[in-house]
Amino acid sequence: MSAATLVIHPGALGDVLQAVPALRALRRDGGLTFAGQPRIGRLLHELGLVESVVAFDGLGLETFFTRDPAPASLVARLGNFTRLISWFGARDALYPERLRALMRECVVAPPVPDDESHLTVWEHLLATTGAAACPEIRPIDLPAQWRAQARRALIDLGATPGRPLLMVHPGAGGRSKLWPVERHAMVAEVMMRTTGAQALIHQGPADREVAEDLWEILDHRPLRLVEPDLPLLAAVLGQASVYLGVDSGVSHLAVAVGAPSVILYPAATRERWRPWSPTAHGLPISAEVDQVAAALRERVRGLEREAG
Repeated sequence: MSAATLVIHPGALGDVLQAVPALRALRRDGGLTFAGQPRIGRLLHELGLVESVVAFDGLGLETFFTRDPAPASLVARLGNFTRLISWFGARDALYPERLRALMRECVVAPPVPDDESHLTVWEHLLATTGAAACPEIRPIDLPAQWRAQARRALIDLGATPGRPLLMVHPGAGGRSKLWPVERHAMVAEVMMRTTGAQALIHQGPADREVAEDLWEILDHRPLRLVEPDLPLLAAVLGQASVYLGVDSGVSHLAVAVGAPSVILYPAATRERWRPWSPTAHGLPISAEVDQVAAALRERVRGLEREAG
């Protein structure tokens, strides 16, 4: 009988996407259920990375941080799994102890490696699974229906079929991760002038100010994709000829679906958060405009060579 594994990871989009090689390794062993943010869980499920999803907030794991008896319903629910991997709660003394008393096969590990570790985040998560085989690091295949939806959405936005598409996401979860919007604009102008690319700015719920600033600065008004749901965002990213962004969940999604990407990282996080997919090229956030534009042009030329 196939093993049934429950993976617990309530982190944000970029954090969870770092776990894709680990999820693939676990899926090879049998059924896999993901407990985390519902919208991220749905994305993983629809991409075929997990078999089923449950909401992290509804599990009732808070009881394991106390000495209170666990509800019988929670014990029964966890009893449906032969293995549990929790990338959550490792810093608490009580939570791992109580889970391990309940589950024969149980791993409780932090979602990121310790400071002294030389592993990247994705390598650390993969190592916690005990996987012995070579990791699967090819980009995620998108459903044909999603790709068709993305093509329709791009046409609705005014994109010209056949022209290279430069997709830019200037936002990030913290100010230390941001690259000056003026530099994003200069790179976009260079790319439009030298490659004939059309620019598309993605604006997420927290990116309105920086996205609007970029749109206003550009001489040639770019296309704008405003707050799409995750499947559509993933599919549009998959249509991009090249992607430019900083260290953000959207950038990790771009890399995960195979968009040739240049991502700018603060020095403190560049190596630790390096993506697992080979389609990404990381640069320091101190990089100059010419250096970033050259890296993007090289990715466009690579696509042209493949097409030829």
